[in-house]
Amino acid sequence: MDARELADLISTPEAVPASGWVAGVTAALGAALVAKVAARSDGWSGAAGARAQAADLRDRLLDLSAQDARVYEAVLDELEEPGVGLAEALAVSAEVPIAIAEASADVALLAASAAECADGPVRADAAAAAALAAGAARAAAKLIAVNLATTPGDERIAAADRALETAEDAARAAFVSDM
Repeated sequence: MDARELADLISTPEAVPASGWVAGVTAALGAALVAKVAARSDGWSGAAGARAQAADLRDRLLDLSAQDARVYEAVLDELEEPGVGLAEALAVSAEVPIAIAEASADVALLAASAAECADGPVRADAAAAAALAAGAARAAAKLIAVNLATTPGDERIAAADRALETAEDAARAAFVSDM
């Protein structure tokens, strides 16, 4: 699938894939970019480990994206059944975006490390990867806040906020390191 086909898939009137899927794929692309940075950094002693970690995060986020699409579609189906409460269905659907937010934060942290340690010419790519991951964490945190709006004080909202803060701090650090 090329980039245009991906954009076409996302812009269909179908409910799925939606923003959770897009957030997960975006963070996975950030992880793939970190893997590329590591592969192109002969002078970075930790490059092999970073590349392996980035590949693991990429695969995890792609799996989470697929899981998010399945869960969201199931929730939409459940909501069509009489007697299903909206708050209950949305609370169930919050688990995958939390995992996406946390994995996105891990990508941002790894990207920030790459922006500091990688060979000079690819440090900007590492900073871009951190920004992608932070954006994905923000999108996932928003989904969690919306899905759990009827349960204020839910620990899952705080967990998402912590993941978002970690990702954004890492992205800021990556851009400082790149300069």
